[in-house]
Amino acid sequence: MSKFVHLHTHSHYSLLDGLAKIDDLIARTKELGMDSLAVTDHGVLYGAIEFYKKAKKAGIKPILGVEAYMAPKSRLDKDPGERYYHLILLCENLIGWKNLIKLVSKAQIEGFYYKPRIDKEILREHHEGLIGLSACLTGEVNRALVNDKYDEAKKLAFEYEEIFGKGKFFLEIGDHPNIPEAVKLREKVIQLSRETGLEMVATQDIHYAKPEDAHYHDILLAVQTGSRLTDDDRLTLSADDFSLNSPKDMMEKFKDVPEAVSNTVKVAEMCNLEIELGKILLPHFPKPDGKTANQYLEELVNERVGKRFPGEKLSQQVRDRLSMELGVIEKTGFADYFLIVQDLIQWAKSHGIAVGPGRGSAAGSIVSYILGITDLDPIEYGLLFERFLNPDRIQMPDVDIDFADTGRDKVLAYVKGKYGEDHVAQIITFGTMAARAGIRDAGRAMGLSYALCDQLAKLIPFNVKLAEAIEKVPELKEFYENNEDAKKVLEAAKHLEGVARHASVHACGTVISKEPLMEYLPLQLAPQDKTNIITQFEMHTVEDLGILKIDFLGLKNLSTIQDTVQLVKERYGKEIRITELPLDDQKTFELLQAGDTTGVFQLEGGGMRRYLKELEPSSLEDIIAMISLYRPGTLDAGMVPRYIARKLGKEKVVYLHQKLEPILKKTYGIMVYQEQLMEVARTLAGFTFSEADTLRKAVGKKIKSLLQEQEEKLVNGMIKNGIEPNKAREIWQWFEPFARYGFNRSHAACYAMIGYQTAYLKAHYPVEFIASLLNSEVRDIERITFLISEARKDKVEVLPPDINKSFVNFTPEDEKIRFGLLAIKNVGEQIAINIIEERTKGGPFRDLTEFLSRIQHKDLNKKSLESLIKGGALDVLSEERNQMLQNIDDILKFNNAIKKTGGMLGNSLFGSQTGIGALLKLKSVPPASPQEKLSWEKDLLGFYLSDHPLTSYKEKIKASQAKPINEAKLIKNENLVFRIAGVISNIQKVITKTGQPMVFAKVEDFSLQQMEVIVFNNTLKRTELVWQEKNVILVQGKISLRGGEAKMICDQAKVFEV
Repeated sequence: MSKFVHLHTHSHYSLLDGLAKIDDLIARTKELGMDSLAVTDHGVLYGAIEFYKKAKKAGIKPILGVEAYMAPKSRLDKDPGERYYHLILLCENLIGWKNLIKLVSKAQIEGFYYKPRIDKEILREHHEGLIGLSACLTGEVNRALVNDKYDEAKKLAFEYEEIFGKGKFFLEIGDHPNIPEAVKLREKVIQLSRETGLEMVATQDIHYAKPEDAHYHDILLAVQTGSRLTDDDRLTLSADDFSLNSPKDMMEKFKDVPEAVSNTVKVAEMCNLEIELGKILLPHFPKPDGKTANQYLEELVNERVGKRFPGEKLSQQVRDRLSMELGVIEKTGFADYFLIVQDLIQWAKSHGIAVGPGRGSAAGSIVSYILGITDLDPIEYGLLFERFLNPDRIQMPDVDIDFADTGRDKVLAYVKGKYGEDHVAQIITFGTMAARAGIRDAGRAMGLSYALCDQLAKLIPFNVKLAEAIEKVPELKEFYENNEDAKKVLEAAKHLEGVARHASVHACGTVISKEPLMEYLPLQLAPQDKTNIITQFEMHTVEDLGILKIDFLGLKNLSTIQDTVQLVKERYGKEIRITELPLDDQKTFELLQAGDTTGVFQLEGGGMRRYLKELEPSSLEDIIAMISLYRPGTLDAGMVPRYIARKLGKEKVVYLHQKLEPILKKTYGIMVYQEQLMEVARTLAGFTFSEADTLRKAVGKKIKSLLQEQEEKLVNGMIKNGIEPNKAREIWQWFEPFARYGFNRSHAACYAMIGYQTAYLKAHYPVEFIASLLNSEVRDIERITFLISEARKDKVEVLPPDINKSFVNFTPEDEKIRFGLLAIKNVGEQIAINIIEERTKGGPFRDLTEFLSRIQHKDLNKKSLESLIKGGALDVLSEERNQMLQNIDDILKFNNAIKKTGGMLGNSLFGSQTGIGALLKLKSVPPASPQEKLSWEKDLLGFYLSDHPLTSYKEKIKASQAKPINEAKLIKNENLVFRIAGVISNIQKVITKTGQPMVFAKVEDFSLQQMEVIVFNNTLKRTELVWQEKNVILVQGKISLRGGEAKMICDQAKVFEV
C-alpha cells in the first residue's frame, strides 16, 4: 500500500461544489502513485457505485464514504441558527455500507433542513462498520476548537469515540496556511490529539483534481452562488490549494506530525468493503397454493394461450417457441419478472387505463404476448426472443411500458400498494453542464460580455463536445485562437462540461425491491416534489445492483386513443376493441397515403408526411419500415428514397448473396432491422441466436477489439458454410455502418401498431379523434392553434367557447367540435367544472347578472373573468366584450357581494331577478374594434373567432397575385419565384454561427395554413420593420424543401397598409 491515502475527497457529485469527475480523481490518484482513495461527497452517495466500479477496474482500492451534515441537536429540529456541522464517515465493511445507506437516507427524508442532516441518535443506532473523522473547519469538534472552547471540544471528541468505538474515530488535520482559521485549528488539533490519545489523519479536503483546476473550481462556485469572480464576500476556496496532492507533498506538509500521514494508510487498511454487483434481486411475486414462480407462470400461460391462439392457430411452431421461451425463463430465473409485469399491466387494463402494445425488444417474446404484456404475435412479425433475453448471458430483461399519461400515476400507486411504499421508488437522474450552458454560465461568472458568450454558445452544434466543436467549427476555432476572452471562457467551459449540475426525477424509471429499498441503496426526497421519495442512484447503478427497474412511460397518444374510444361508445353505443382492429383497412391506408397524419403517432412530421405520400403504404409492414428508416443515419444515407423506389418497382431489388433473400425480402433487399443482422449471422455463418445477439451488440457499440473478434468469427463462419471469401468479407463490410442506422424491429412494430390505431380512429371517427387530440394538448395554446387549423383542413369545424354550450374539454357537437372552457388561457379546471355543474343544475345562463349570481366559485376572479370575456365565452349573455372589460371591477364587486351573502342578495333586497339587475349598471364605453377582438381571440384561444385579420385586405391580396399558402406548399420547383400574403403569427430571431441576425417567421392566411418564412441577414437589413407579430405582409421568394418540409426563403417583403 502507498505511504499516504486521501480520505476526504469531493467529486462533482457534491453538486456545484466539487469539480472533479470520478474518472479525473482515479486518473490523478494513479498518476501520483497511490493505490487507494476515499470519495466523501457532501451528504449524498450519488457517485459511490460508479467510483467503486471504476476504481476496482483501475486497480485502486475504493473507500466509500460521505461528508455528513450533523444537526446540532435533533435532526427533527428545524430551528434557525447554527444549522449543521460536518462529519466524515467511511465504510469498513458491508455492515458499514448498509448503515451508511440508512444514515444518508434518513438525513434526506427525516433531517432535511437546508441540508440533509443526521444526528447522534441515529449515528449511535447505525455506527457499526463505520469510521469517523472530525472533518474540516465545519466539524463539530473543530468548530469548538476554533472558537476557543477547548474543553467542549475534548468532551465532544470523546463522545464521538464512544459512538464509533475505540480506534474508530480520528481527528482530521489539514494544512491550508493561507486560511487563518485553518492555521489556528491545525495547532489545536495536534494539542487535542496529544492530550486525548485520539489519533490524527492528514487530509486535503479535495475539491478538484489538479492545482491548475483551482481557477475553474472558483468559476464553478461562482456559478453555484450566482455571483461573479470580482464580487466581495462570495463563497470561494481560492485562498488555498484543495487539489489532490501527491504522497510526497502530503509528507512534506505534515512532516511535524508524520503519524497523521501514516494513519491514513492505517484507516485505508481497515476499510475492506466488497459489494456484490450483478446479482439479480427480483421481488417475490405472491403465488397461490405454494406454487413456484415457474409453475405459476406456466399455469397462466396455459390459461391464456387459447385467447391468443384459438383452435388450429395453436400450431406446433407456437408450441415449440413457447417451450423454448419457458425453458430459457426457467434457466435464467426470471419467472417472477414476467409475473410482476403481467400483473401490473392486467391491473391497468382492468381499471380502464390504456396500455401500449409493447415497447422495445419485449415484443419478441411469445410468453409476453400470451400474458398480455405485449399485443403483437412475434412469430407473425418475425420478432426474435433472443433480442430480448439471451440465454447465454443472464442479464435482467428490460420491459418498458407505455400507459395513457392520465393513468400512469394510478399504476405507480398500485405498485406501491402491492409491494409496499418502502419497496418502490422512482429513479434519480442528473443534469450535467452542457457545452453551450457552460459557456454562458462561465462567461457570466467571469464578467464577460453576454453578446460574446451567446455568440460562442450558438456556434456549438447540439450534442457535440466542446473540444470537438473547437476543432470542427472554423468560426469557433478562429475565436479560440485569436480572441483572448473567447479562449478563456472556452477553456473554463471545457472544464465545466459534463459536471453534474442538479438532480431531478427520471421521467419513467421506477425500482421495485425484494426487501425495503434502504437495504440496497440510499433514498432522498425529490428536489422538485418533497412528497416523492426517489433513489440516490441513477438507472445504470440500479441495474448494477440487480434491482428490478421498470420504465413506466406516460404516452399522450394512448390517452387520445382511450378518450376517442370512449367518445365513440357514448355517441354511437359502439364498442371499439382497439387491439382487434382489422390491419388491412382501406380507409386507414388512404389517410396515410394522403399524408393526413396530424395526431397519428410517429407519422406526423413534415418530412415523414412527404415520404408517406411517396411510399403509398399498404400494410403494417410499410409503417414498421418507415418508423425504422426515418432516422438521422438512414436519412443521411439516402435509404428512404431507395426503399420507396424498390417498393414501387422503380429500382431493382438485388441481394449480395442468394441466402439473404428470405431474410431481406420484406425490406426489398435493404437491411433495416437489428433482427435481420442477427438472422444473417445465423443463416450464413451458423451463429447461435445468442452469438448473433453478441454480434449485434458489438456492431452497435463500435468497440474496435470486439468488432475485429466478431469479424473474424463471422467471415470464417460464412466461408465454412460455403460462401466465397471475397463475398464473405463484402457482407462484413456491409455490417459495419449498420451501427448508424440499424433499428430494433420489435420496438418499431409496437410503435407502428399505435400509429396504425391512431390513423384508424382518425380515418373512421375524425370528430371524436380530433376532440380527444385537442384535449390531450389543452394547456399548449400553440399546439391547439395548429390542431384547429389542421381540423379545418379535414372539414371539421371547431366552434367558439360558449358558457351555455361548452363543457370543460373539447366536445363533439353534431359533426363539429365545441371549444372547451379549460382550453381558454387563464381559465382553471375548478371554475370550468363549477360553470358546467351550475348550468346542468339550473339551466342555461340568461344574462350577465344571472351568471354572476349563480357562479360563486372563488376562482371566478379578475384573470379568469377577463379571459372568458375576451375569448367570447360570454358573448351569449348579450353584453358587448369591451363594455364588460371596462366595467370588470364593478362586475367583480357585484359577484363578491353575492358570494358574501351566499347567493341571497337578490331575494333579501329586491325579491326578484330584476332587482338584482338594478345593482349592476354597466357604464357605456365604445365597443371593441374588430382588431382588438381578433387579437384577444388569437392570444386566448389560439384562433380567430369573430373574423379574420385579413378580411379588410382581401382585395389588395387578390391584386398582389399572392398564392394561398396551401397551394404554395405544393410547389416543387425551388427556382420558382412566388408570393404569399398573410398575418405574422410568430417571430423567432436568431444569431447565426457567423454572428449575423436572421428571422424565422410563421405567416398564416385564409387557408388557415402556416408557412415558415426564412429571412437571411441580407434581406433582413432591407425589411427589418416588416418582421413584427400581427403585421399583415406580402412576401416574395422561393420554396425550400430541405428537411422534407416546404419553407419559403424570403427575397422581398412589405407591410400591407389598410
